[in-house]
Amino acid sequence: MEILRAADSWSKEAPPALFPAIRAVCIRLAEMVADQRHYLAPLPEPQESERSAVLSLIADRLRAPEVTRGLEPHLQALADLELRSTGSWATVASAQTEWITTAIRYLESCAAELPAADRPDPYWADDVVAGVIASVRALIGVDELHARTEARYSGPIKRVTPEEEES
Repeated sequence: MEILRAADSWSKEAPPALFPAIRAVCIRLAEMVADQRHYLAPLPEPQESERSAVLSLIADRLRAPEVTRGLEPHLQALADLELRSTGSWATVASAQTEWITTAIRYLESCAAELPAADRPDPYWADDVVAGVIASVRALIGVDELHARTEARYSGPIKRVTPEEEES
């Protein structure tokens, strides 16, 4: 699966002991990106049905035992931290930020368990999480600008951005 290859690609510079944690974070973040089917404005049929089916299939495949085998402790730890796919990821921008922060902190805590000489550079987890999200969005076909535009202007009421609230 391309998403797992993206996780492996972002793992290259990390110590091998962190690969399972990075894969688990990738799976959870990919589930959340795939869940953005609720975040995008509907397409005309049959494209909407096709997009929904593809995104659901991706999320289901990411939960398959052949994908998650060996990652159960990490996936459980992330679930305990509430880093899991829910509808709020798709509709509440602060939830996305919260989960991204949780993923970064989880990876940092995994790295902190390594001997000091084996730990990655500072901010490595930020880079991995940002890279995983960008890779997953590209693979799934969710463009960030398009998604934000859709979220802001779809529906009966224009949503106000935090920047606009400050003005």
